[in-house]
Amino acid sequence: MRGVESLPRLRSIRGMKTPILTPLAESLPATVPFVGPETQERLRGRTFEARLGANECLFGPSPLAVAAMEAAARDVWMYGDPECHGLKAAIAAHHGVTPAHVVVGEGIDGLLGLLVRLLVGPGDAVVTSAGAYATFNFHVAGFDGTLHRAPYKGDFEDPEALLALARQTGARLIYLANPDNPMGSHHAASVVSAMIEALPEGCLLALDEAYVELAPEGTEAVIAADDPRVIRFRTFSKAHGMAGLRLGYALAAPALAQAFDKVRNHFGVGRIVQAAGVAALGDKVHLRAVRAWAEAGRLRLGQIARENGLLPLPSATNFVTMDCGRDGDHARALLKALIARDIFVRMPGVAPLDRCIRVSIGDEAAMAAFAAALPLALADLG
Repeated sequence: MRGVESLPRLRSIRGMKTPILTPLAESLPATVPFVGPETQERLRGRTFEARLGANECLFGPSPLAVAAMEAAARDVWMYGDPECHGLKAAIAAHHGVTPAHVVVGEGIDGLLGLLVRLLVGPGDAVVTSAGAYATFNFHVAGFDGTLHRAPYKGDFEDPEALLALARQTGARLIYLANPDNPMGSHHAASVVSAMIEALPEGCLLALDEAYVELAPEGTEAVIAADDPRVIRFRTFSKAHGMAGLRLGYALAAPALAQAFDKVRNHFGVGRIVQAAGVAALGDKVHLRAVRAWAEAGRLRLGQIARENGLLPLPSATNFVTMDCGRDGDHARALLKALIARDIFVRMPGVAPLDRCIRVSIGDEAAMAAFAAALPLALADLG
């Protein structure tokens, strides 16, 4: 009888022209935070000559990681270890913590979504910076949190403003990236440590350290592994050059780290991915080479910017943000002109940060293409 009673409902659903979504899902914009270069290439009908907008590491992954992926591919008929035991052990050894402090997931983006799911209920206050990494905001909206944004202080996220807003709103969570995306700026470790000490009771700091391996000495804060006030996020997408692999991890006090098991996709990190992560962490020589490459690339991009009348902002990342000297409309016009000349770059989306464009470090061919296209794109603007 139960099956018979459900038939009219099933016919009703099948007859509908649109999916049945929750009110929250209906209220969300039908977009994702970033439009990929592949989407743009399909719309344009041609490929980009230089792919310099996604902050990928064109230096590439460790040869040891590539070999590990090739070897693991033969066993890909098996699921990956759902506990990520070997990878968590390697991460723990790398940071001098225990595996109980480590959470592994599908990039920082995926881990941020799990964190918000764990901590943020409908209407709960969350604090970030106006113009900071948009994927975090995407997750807060998706779980019906209330996002509060503090302005940047110049070209830097403002820890004091973030703390003040958290106290004012009773926020459960603050997001800070150090180094910062999209501006490339960074705070000294002492600034981050002072921010942790000033956190309001019951407020957690989500510290995004995606670029910290590329930053100057003294950027990485020394944080006790068992400190319950902060969770730190790292990725294999930037310095390790494996953005297409989707692998990231978090370091947190064991109670919070264990809570991720309640909501994570237990088979979300595949066998090949785990093997690559272990191998990449072990290749210190490659990481030193990436750091040297990034430093040289920042200098080269800065030179290109200055030669064309743009101001390169100091960067602790694998990209350089360039102040175009006017307003957001001017920077958007320059971005459009560069894309028309087959150079994929991006820009901050919130004023006054949107006076800039953001250019990732590329290989020699990509850097040469950008250097050739930039003066022509500026000339297009008149």
